[in-house]
Amino acid sequence: MQSKDLWDVHTAMKVLEHDTVDSKLWAEAVEWLMLYGPPEIQDLLLEASTTATSRSFPNLTPTHFTASGQPIYNVKALAENLGVPVEEVKKILEDKERAHATLHNMTTGNETVH
Repeated sequence: MQSKDLWDVHTAMKVLEHDTVDSKLWAEAVEWLMLYGPPEIQDLLLEASTTATSRSFPNLTPTHFTASGQPIYNVKALAENLGVPVEEVKKILEDKERAHATLHNMTTGNETVH
């Protein structure tokens, strides 16, 4: 079964609205909505994510943005702000790419990711 077939909008939104949902399940619902949800929900989640990132990691700033407005970060800066090795960030991104057949704009030259 493919990742996009594991959820639907109604179920993912119920998870987000639940008061005591497990954080891992909540993150999976958000990830699914960001990948497969309606554009208006994706926009709201992107805005919320941008706000949360800027408040939680004020020193982490995007290097630039995609045509659709998604921020692109330097992998090294992302790792430093999260307090993890660069290799760990790269592995997480590679795992996500495999799981969702998406490209996170990770490059070896500038080491950027969105």
